[in-house]
Amino acid sequence: MGMTRYTHLLFDLDGTLTDPKDGITRSIQYALGRMGIEEPDLNKLTPFIGPPLQVSLRERYGFTPEQAWEAIGWYREYFTERGMFQNEVYPGIPQLLAELGAEGRKLIVATSKPIVYAKRILEHFGLDRHFAHLAGSELDGTRSDKADVIAYALELAGFPSVSACLMIGDRKHDIEGARAHGMDSAAVAYGYGTAEELRLAQPAYSAATVHSLAELLRG
Repeated sequence: MGMTRYTHLLFDLDGTLTDPKDGITRSIQYALGRMGIEEPDLNKLTPFIGPPLQVSLRERYGFTPEQAWEAIGWYREYFTERGMFQNEVYPGIPQLLAELGAEGRKLIVATSKPIVYAKRILEHFGLDRHFAHLAGSELDGTRSDKADVIAYALELAGFPSVSACLMIGDRKHDIEGARAHGMDSAAVAYGYGTAEELRLAQPAYSAATVHSLAELLRG
């Protein structure tokens, strides 16, 4: 059967379909500045790409839940005005999605990003037409945990068998979220998870590039 047994492919957004580094790190930099923390080095902020923001703000800066929500408000101010589109699609992704769709495979976006933003980003880049469903979080933080996002994706898709589903993402949260449902996962190494993070998460498959992801999914 090989890869064709995966009739439903769940794709993470940030670091998997698009490279949002510029917009997300600048939005975080702005939010931290409003909270009295100066961070001139945008590269130090790349770990914020992927996981739920409230978790990262608490873990990395010791924010209380209240402070984290205040910072998220500032983040969204910058992100909705500018940061959302300081973003680019990884080369080869549109062709891969078109090819998978033509094979009749159901494609679903499963992101911790709020649905309202994810929808605008997918439309902006013309990727929305490839996806049957979009599962994400709500602005109030509901469903930001990856396992919850995946549960919602399965619900939207009409509860396909998890053995027919594959989660594709670039951070440990994608792999762990899939595992919580007994679902296989493929880690992409071109995103924002470190090699060590992904190795420890133990995905079923790994792909170094978009090209090797395409090869893998064809197999």
